[in-house]
Amino acid sequence: MKDLVQSVELGVTQRKGVKVTRPKVWIKNELVRVGLAECLCTYVMMAFGLGSVAQVVTGQGAFGQYLSINLGFGLGVAMGVHVGGKVSGAHMNAAVSFTMCTFGRLAWKMLPLYVFAQLLGSFLAAGTIYAVYYEAIHAYCGGNLTVTGIKATAGIFATYPAPYLSLLAGFIDQVFGTAMLLLCLMALSDQRNKPAAAGSEPVAVGLLVLLIGISLGSNSGYAINPTRDIAPRVFTAIAGWGADVFRAGNGWWWVPLVAPPIGGVLGAGIYKALVELHHPRLSEQGGGLVEKLEEEENAPLEKQKNSCENVCV
Repeated sequence: MKDLVQSVELGVTQRKGVKVTRPKVWIKNELVRVGLAECLCTYVMMAFGLGSVAQVVTGQGAFGQYLSINLGFGLGVAMGVHVGGKVSGAHMNAAVSFTMCTFGRLAWKMLPLYVFAQLLGSFLAAGTIYAVYYEAIHAYCGGNLTVTGIKATAGIFATYPAPYLSLLAGFIDQVFGTAMLLLCLMALSDQRNKPAAAGSEPVAVGLLVLLIGISLGSNSGYAINPTRDIAPRVFTAIAGWGADVFRAGNGWWWVPLVAPPIGGVLGAGIYKALVELHHPRLSEQGGGLVEKLEEEENAPLEKQKNSCENVCV
């Protein structure tokens, strides 16, 4: 495979008296590196997030409450950013990737790679948590894997609406939640406003997800992420919950797929229209780096160094 290049120096070279160790095999193709990083950071985020849900549900309140789930996903996002932030940008969310493409910060040709990596990472994380909590899940539900009801366990992996929630209200809920996510992510990465301090981006993004969870999570579990929801849902359909995972909630499954990209573009667009486009030029403030900053902000992701500005659940 041409993407795997073996070191001619057999792993160690001598340079000015200092031994420099190189890997014998490394990946040179940037697309492969980006895809692997995006898959792994999504896996990390989902494993911690779904694991927190499984612990709360199967523990029946003995090992955490709703806040535990919010903390699990928030901290999981922060760890995911550390894992892939400098390589892929750690989107971990198809709505984020779609929004970045819409605003020219990621090339459209990269979108399928990001979505596939996120789907794979989410699916593998769902399988891992199912294996880790297999006995706990079956002990909790008595081996009867159900989507709704008192002992329902499908909600460990994918989101479902509250009994009172209509499809329209749920759609609005997902649009609004994702809009707030992308609006705040745009602010956190806006170098001409009040961005997250260098090095603090993972914590800032994790706190943002935590904030959304504790303020907008009760209606439908704040999926705000198409790949986070559909991949585990498909896994549960295969693992024993069956087609009910797509029928429950009046066919709820399509809402977390369609609403978040709309909300993402809406939220980012609102921030750009009301704040970012109206920043004074640095030349008016006595600076001389206007063109450079504007080019960096508007350049496609593939032409700039990946940063945590594109992070999300």
